[in-house]
Amino acid sequence: MTTRYTNFAEFYPYYLTQHANRMCRRAHFIGSSSAIAAIAQYIDSMNPWWILVALVTGYGGAWVGHFMYEKNRPASFDQPLYSFRADWKMYWQMLTGKLSW
Repeated sequence: MTTRYTNFAEFYPYYLTQHANRMCRRAHFIGSSSAIAAIAQYIDSMNPWWILVALVTGYGGAWVGHFMYEKNRPASFDQPLYSFRADWKMYWQMLTGKLSW
């Protein structure tokens, strides 16, 4: 990625182009869902290991999607804050049926 996006509205369409492969989006969805479950476990148990599990499963799912299916470099390497926000927007759109997964 050579373009440095200055606002989220410009970045999100680019982000979606980096997730054109359905298997990549599915890996993201599974990883994000696992991260949510791990955070819930942390809240329930207050065991800090669940935070590590959330990070590993959340990013692990995304990286599997990119390196195995999409064959590209995750946008989070260049624009981590926009990418984090975009991942949750994409997750919500898949959850609500606005984006296929």
